[in-house]
Amino acid sequence: MFLALLVAAGLLCCAQTSPVTKPGSQKVDLTPNIRAKRNSRIIEECMLVGLEEGTYYYKSRGTGDVCGVYLLSQPDQAVHVSFDYLDVDCDTQGLVSFVDGWELGGELFPSEIDAPLEGRVHELCGRIKKKAFTTSGNAALIQYRVPSRGDGFRITVRYIKNPTPCNILVDDVSGVYTLRNHGQRTNCSITTIFPATVTIVQLAVGVNGAAVPNRAVETGVLSRCEKRGSRDYVQIGGGQGLDVTKLEVEDSVCGMDSNPRMPASHILCGMTTVRMVSSGLTDNSITLAISQITDLEVMPTLMCELSL
Repeated sequence: MFLALLVAAGLLCCAQTSPVTKPGSQKVDLTPNIRAKRNSRIIEECMLVGLEEGTYYYKSRGTGDVCGVYLLSQPDQAVHVSFDYLDVDCDTQGLVSFVDGWELGGELFPSEIDAPLEGRVHELCGRIKKKAFTTSGNAALIQYRVPSRGDGFRITVRYIKNPTPCNILVDDVSGVYTLRNHGQRTNCSITTIFPATVTIVQLAVGVNGAAVPNRAVETGVLSRCEKRGSRDYVQIGGGQGLDVTKLEVEDSVCGMDSNPRMPASHILCGMTTVRMVSSGLTDNSITLAISQITDLEVMPTLMCELSL
């Protein structure tokens, strides 16, 4: 289901621009085909979306294509990837990269303006017996180019509890999610790779004392908070890629409301994003109900232009 949504959205159409991909790379076969044996999987095709824990093996056939394993856990989990062994010839420009997040079409999730790239990308080649990495969110990417036939790697993937989830990539077609900054100066976001309906269930953003019961007065949901000059707000919008700087924003909201009754947002874009911007001066949180738009009769509140 998830891969079908990616393909339908036109997002997995070609090799991606990345730390190991150069612009203009050739197209690759994107139909994932893995052979399960106990709790292990042999990577046989170029693009694979892995939603399960386990061991993944790759052995090069000598093609030198740029390929990727996209890993995704539950929203409250992080992805732990252990390279059990890696044998990739550096002299033939072989390279394997671990990316904290996803990359599609040269755009990153989380976006660089919210999560700086430094420390998120680790490039490997040569012979390595053991190396482990853990993501900050629920998405990871193993991107690789292995030109030398017989070279390869083995990784073990585990999904572990994340006590402070901030950036969430959504797989389920419906669910309830909470973003929270824990009083920190950090931006958090939820992104779906499909058009979605977004309903605010609870809001406490930009209000002093919101984390202390009976200390803050409910203001209701305030609109156009970014334009009003608020330093803490939530953007609701969409786009055709992962880059939030290109986000088409329907509204930016703030305030405090424990039971909002405002109409839902119907975002008819390739991707739907809710992004919470936090100054660190207030303890912010927002709870959302998100569901995939399947009813073609739904009137969109925001419609993105189709990319040609």
